[in-house]
Amino acid sequence: MKVVIITYYWPPAGGSGVQRWLKFVKYLQDFGVTPVVYTVDNPDYPITDATLQADIPEGVEVIKQSIWEPYQLASIFSKNKNVKTSAGFLGAKKGVVSKIATYIRANYFIPDARMFWIKPSITYLEKYISENKIDTIISTGPPHTTHMIALGLKKKLGIRWIADFRDPWTEIDYFHQLPLTQKSILKHQKLEQQVLKNADEVLVVGQTMKASYDEFSKNVHVITNGFDGELSNETNLDKEFTITHVGMLNADRNPLILWQALSALKETIDFKIQLIGKIAIEVQQSIQDFGLLDNVSFVDYLPHEEVKAYQQKSQVLLLAVNNVPSAKGIVTGKIFEYLQAQRPVVAIAPTNGDLAVILEKAKAGFVVDFKETEKLKEILVDLHKQYQQGALNINAVGVEQYHRKALTAELANIIKS
Repeated sequence: MKVVIITYYWPPAGGSGVQRWLKFVKYLQDFGVTPVVYTVDNPDYPITDATLQADIPEGVEVIKQSIWEPYQLASIFSKNKNVKTSAGFLGAKKGVVSKIATYIRANYFIPDARMFWIKPSITYLEKYISENKIDTIISTGPPHTTHMIALGLKKKLGIRWIADFRDPWTEIDYFHQLPLTQKSILKHQKLEQQVLKNADEVLVVGQTMKASYDEFSKNVHVITNGFDGELSNETNLDKEFTITHVGMLNADRNPLILWQALSALKETIDFKIQLIGKIAIEVQQSIQDFGLLDNVSFVDYLPHEEVKAYQQKSQVLLLAVNNVPSAKGIVTGKIFEYLQAQRPVVAIAPTNGDLAVILEKAKAGFVVDFKETEKLKEILVDLHKQYQQGALNINAVGVEQYHRKALTAELANIIKS
C-alpha cells in the first residue's frame, strides 16, 4: 500500500512539529505501507536541526514544490533580516507595525500564511497521484493549508484521505489571542468542519480533541505522540538538584507558581533550573522578579539528541502547560520523551486534563493546577529530600505503548483498514 503524506515540516526543520511524521515515516515500511513525503522546497522554518535527517529511511521518496510565504515579504521591512516567526510568540512584539502585520496575517491569510501553496500543490499532486497508483493521502497540520490541499484532492479524485491534527485548529492555545474579525472566525470554523466532514479518517493526539471532533466525524482516532529509542537507564545523573524544562516557554506557559514556590524555598533547598529552548521576555522578567536569576541557566535550542541527554541526566523534569481556555486538551509532545527518560516529572497543568491522565497512569510524577502553590512546594521539598538520600527515582509503567514503532503499528492498521 502506498500513501502520500502532505506535510510542511520535514528535516531540516527542527522542533516538535517535524517529529511526529518523521517517526511514522521511519517505521511505516515495517508494516507494509510505503510512504511518499510531499513537502516544501523553500520553507521558512523558525528552527532547524539537520541531525534529524538521519532518521529519514534510505530510499523514501520525498517530492517537493516551492512555496511563496508572506514572511519573505515581511523580512524586507524588518530591521532583523533573519527574523524567524513563531505563532507561540505572537505577543512578543507590541509595536504598531507588528500589530498591523499580525492583523493582516490573521484575517487575510486563511487558513494560514502558507495558503499560496494550496493551488499549485493540488495541480501537482493530482497528476502525481494519477500516475503513481497512490492508495491514500494523509495531511498533517498545522499549518492547516495541508488539509486544504488534501480536501481539494479529495473533491477532484475521490481518493481516501486521512487528516491528522497535531494540534487543534480553532481551539489551539493561541487562537483566542489572534486579532480575528467575526467573519474570519466563522471562516476558520467552516474550513475546519469541512476537513472533519470530508476526511475518511481523522487522527488526533488526545481524548479532549477527539471528544470535540466527534461532533463532525464518526471516524476520529487518538494516536498520541511518543518517543523513539530505548528507555533510559542513565545512572550518571546531575550532581545538583536540577529541574529541567525543554521547549518553548511563552507568556501563556509562564509557570508563575513555580517561580513563587522556588523563591519561597530558596533558603530551604539548593536547586538549579535548566531552561532549554526559546524563552519569552515575560518569563525572563518573572524569573528576575522572583530573585531566581542566579539559579537559572538558559540554553538555546539544541539538536534533538543533545536535548535527550539533558532530560535523562536531570533530577526532575518540568512540564508547563499553557494557562489558556483549551488547557485541558493540551498534550505537549515532550511528555513522552520525559517518560522515556525515566525521571520524575512535575507538571503544571489542569489536574483533570489529558496530560494528567497520561502522567498518572504511568505513575511517573505529579500534576499541580495553576494556583496550587502550596502543593507544589510540598512536592519539591519531598523530591529534594529523596534526592539528598540518593533515592530520587520512579518506576513508570506502560511506557512502551508510546514508543514510535508501536504507535506506527496503530497508524498502519488505520491506513490498511
